[in-house]
Amino acid sequence: MMNCHQATRLMSESKERPLSGRERMSLRFHTMMCSGCRRFDGQLDFLRRASRTYTKKSESERHSENDRNA
Repeated sequence: MMNCHQATRLMSESKERPLSGRERMSLRFHTMMCSGCRRFDGQLDFLRRASRTYTKKSESERHSENDRNA
């Protein structure tokens, strides 16, 4: 059975690459029983969305500033 360290590593990797069928099933089984890892996965998703939003806002602010200076 997968432990929390392995599960969190796979969760992180799943954001960058597709997991194999075996990895997905092992991770799904682990997270069904582990509330800490379910929370961790939710936190990863939140951080990813927040960083994308921040990056988009920063880019639009730079474009607006460039337009004002042109």
